[in-house]
Amino acid sequence: MTTTPQVPEIQLNSGYLIPQLGFGVFKVDPDETERIVSEALEAGYRHIDTAKVYGNEEGVGRAIAKSGIPRDELFITTKLWNTEQGVDGAQGAIADSLERLGLDYVDLYLIHWPAPQRGTYVDTWLSMERVAASGLARSIGVSNFLEEHLDAVLEAGSVVPAVNQIELHPLFQQRALREYGESRGVKTEVWGPLGQGKYDLNELPVLTELADRYGKSVQQVVIRWHLQEGVIVFPKSATPERIRSNIDVFDFELTAEDMAAIAAIDANRRIGTHPLEGNW
Repeated sequence: MTTTPQVPEIQLNSGYLIPQLGFGVFKVDPDETERIVSEALEAGYRHIDTAKVYGNEEGVGRAIAKSGIPRDELFITTKLWNTEQGVDGAQGAIADSLERLGLDYVDLYLIHWPAPQRGTYVDTWLSMERVAASGLARSIGVSNFLEEHLDAVLEAGSVVPAVNQIELHPLFQQRALREYGESRGVKTEVWGPLGQGKYDLNELPVLTELADRYGKSVQQVVIRWHLQEGVIVFPKSATPERIRSNIDVFDFELTAEDMAAIAAIDANRRIGTHPLEGNW
C-alpha cells in the first residue's frame, strides 16, 4: 500500500483530531463508490466524508472493510438528512447510517442543512447531542448553517458544534461566516473546494500563474490554499490520477503574497443552494 502522506490534523472542540485533507463522495455513483473509495484509501486518504442522502454509505463501508486499515486510523463523517430531522431524528438515523457503513461509530455526524422552513433544526441538534453522549458519534456538527442558525443551537444546546461544513472556493470565500463560527470554537469544513466544475479554475489568471510557478495544477494550488487558510477540505474525484494528485500538495507552500492574491479574487459567487432557499 502507498505510504500515507503526512496530512496535518486539526483539533476539534470535542478533543478529537481530524485530518485536514480528506476525500468526499458527493455525487459518486453508489455502484462505483467501493472502487473509488478504495482508490482513495490506497492513495493515502484517511478521512472520508459521505452522507445518507448521497446513497453511497454502503459502498464506503465496503471499501473500509476491504482496506484492512485499522479503524482508529480512519476518520469517517456522515450526515443526517432533512427528512430525518426532529426531536429523536438523529438517534434513529445514526443507527441506520452505521448499519450501512458497517461501523460501530462515526467520527463526525452532521446536520446536513438547517432547512429552516421545517422549524426542526434546534430540536434535531438536541437529538444530535444525545447521539454524541451515546458514543455513536465521537463529534457532532452542522453543515450549511448561517450565523443565525449557529446562534440558535448554541443558545439551546450544551454542546458547541465541532464544525460547520460550508460551500467555499476561490470565488466564494465566506470569510465573515468562517470568522463568526471559529470565534465560537466551530471549525470550518469546505464543500465544493474546487468549484464543482461550475466555473473553470484555469480561466483565473491568479491561479494559472501560481500553478506555472510551482509546477502544480491549478487544482493543487487551490487545495494548498485551503490548507493554508486553516480549513478542513475534502476534494472529490472519480479519476485515479486526480485522486492521487489532489493529495500531492505537501511539497510546496504558497507565500503570504500568493495567499493575498487568491483572497483578492473572491467574488461572493455562490454555486450551490443558499441555506435559506433549500426546501427538501
